[in-house]
Amino acid sequence: MSIRIKMLLSFTGMLVISLLFILLTASLYTIAATGDLQSFRDIYKVHYQINPLTEQGETIFQEMKFTAKSDPDELQDKVLLREYDMKLRAEKSGLYVRREDSPIFESRTFHQPGLGQALPAYDLNNNQIRSTFNIGERFYAYAKFDFQYSDGERGSIFVIRERSPFAELTRKLLPVMSLLLIGVLIIANLLLFRWITRSFIQPLHQLRSSAEQIKNGNLSFKLEPSSNDEVGQLSEAFESMRNQLQRSNELRQQDEINRRELISNISHDLRTPITNIKGYIEGIRDGVANTPEKMDTYVNIIHSKAVSMDKLVDELFLYSKLDLNQEPFVFSPVDLVDFMEDSIEELRYDLEDKGVGLEWHNRTSGSVLSAVDLDKLKRTIVNIVDNALKYMNDDDKRLRITLETNQEWNTITFQDNGKGISEEDLPHIFERFYRAEHSRNSSTGGSGLGLAIAHQIVAGHGGLIWAESKLGEGTSIHIQLKRLIDERGKKHD
Repeated sequence: MSIRIKMLLSFTGMLVISLLFILLTASLYTIAATGDLQSFRDIYKVHYQINPLTEQGETIFQEMKFTAKSDPDELQDKVLLREYDMKLRAEKSGLYVRREDSPIFESRTFHQPGLGQALPAYDLNNNQIRSTFNIGERFYAYAKFDFQYSDGERGSIFVIRERSPFAELTRKLLPVMSLLLIGVLIIANLLLFRWITRSFIQPLHQLRSSAEQIKNGNLSFKLEPSSNDEVGQLSEAFESMRNQLQRSNELRQQDEINRRELISNISHDLRTPITNIKGYIEGIRDGVANTPEKMDTYVNIIHSKAVSMDKLVDELFLYSKLDLNQEPFVFSPVDLVDFMEDSIEELRYDLEDKGVGLEWHNRTSGSVLSAVDLDKLKRTIVNIVDNALKYMNDDDKRLRITLETNQEWNTITFQDNGKGISEEDLPHIFERFYRAEHSRNSSTGGSGLGLAIAHQIVAGHGGLIWAESKLGEGTSIHIQLKRLIDERGKKHD
């Protein structure tokens, strides 16, 4: 649930709760005023049965009650009754006096023809002297006293007050309802505040704490999103950023380690030929090469070491440009069958001079096209073959080159019968300056950049390169290049 929806629901909830209480209060007042429901009517009836009159009205009623007990015949004096009625009018009440079934006096306050019929029957025991009654939609409360005149006929006095349930209940219940409404609103606000706090504030505090940890250099913690709303999405983005920073930091540290290793490896690989060159030059200066034959030997060795250094610098420069994506690739459609046959012919004589038997197996039919950079792919083949030659130590040296194809890929495989590579070293042979021969003896291994350059070149072609090897059984290096689609949208076979 989004924050926008949560906020909308929060404010809507507050509004709905307030409206519900207002409607409930209004309904209570309306029902009480109309008397539609007996349950609500009973509420104000009980109240008015206990307190039907005002305090002054009750005093006048008690005075007339005393008169009815002491001298009931006086209550037939209409002049006296009008005086009482005038006093009651000031209290918004009226007087009704009856003798048997006939009214003796009826206040002008009332305008109800059915008033006499609505009044209760005689009860000389006066068990209930206060109550209420309705005439249509009008509601009245009264206090009455039944007595007997001197001639034995029954009489009653009624002090009646028309009451408004709405006005009275407003006066009595409005403070209670107001306090109840305030209480409910406070509770609702607290609940909403707790909900919003748990939904928004706590996750934001976690984000702030996480930001403080990142600022202090701590990237090892983990931030768990607590929801799927915007805050949760922000937490996920923050956690993704932390992971990226952690990986970047690890890569930076690894790059620093690699940089140190690179400097160390370059220093080692350059120091050895430089030391040899210095040694032979000093030998020449000291007169050790005192014959033409020795001089030729020393000069040839110096030249060989200089060429080795030049090759190392060239490979290092090429690898750096490939690694930084600064070496341009010029692709063109090439038939790999013709390309491999030409490359093998160039390699064959050099391999035969070194006693290596070369086998070429073309397992395709027709032309096999791929988009390649000729010079760089040829450099890759030379590097792979040179690497194989360095680790062939049997008298019967063999190198098998195979070309295969399928619907998506063209695969070139170089398989030698050298001493093989251990499982520990195999995953690292395409790393720069890595040698399975850890002594870094130049007589048993190259610069350590040949296969790394091959890997970069194949990757630049959008292809794959990998190795399979077992100790004592030789090594196979596979290159996969994507097949080229011709103008008719068909694969070349």
